[in-house]
Amino acid sequence: MKIDFEDVYNRFFKDVYLFVLAMSENPSVAEDITQETFFRALKEINNFKGDCSVKSWLCQIAKNLYIDDARRKKRFQSVKKKLADGDSKTGAAELSVIRREEVLSIYKVLHRLEEPYKEVFSLRTLGELSFREIADIFEKSESWARVTYHRAKLQIRSMIKL
Repeated sequence: MKIDFEDVYNRFFKDVYLFVLAMSENPSVAEDITQETFFRALKEINNFKGDCSVKSWLCQIAKNLYIDDARRKKRFQSVKKKLADGDSKTGAAELSVIRREEVLSIYKVLHRLEEPYKEVFSLRTLGELSFREIADIFEKSESWARVTYHRAKLQIRSMIKL
């Protein structure tokens, strides 16, 4: 079965985004999960058997990614709570050290990223710009900004081994 991925992206991006937004109630999370969904779908497009609609397949991928993300955040919150529930002064100090180490490791990795990944990631996360605004800065499409940001995230994850 031959599938035109660009057509799939254009036809279903909004549907998948709204599906994830309904679960997460957070536009930023919805954008990230949707972007990851299409990246995963692109990697696995040859494994799509056609047992269900493409939209259903994409929503299933999105749902699984959202659940994984929620579990990861829950584990982080659990560690954070345990530190805070211990001796409050020690817990707060430990949490502060952990945060500082995390931030430093991310900045070190970010420094090693090549352009345009470094700038797109910085504009999105630190500058809190929308993908449309980033695309305008680079005079590229919004899809380009989304894909570049997603690739930067993947590079960062692989460098810090999350």
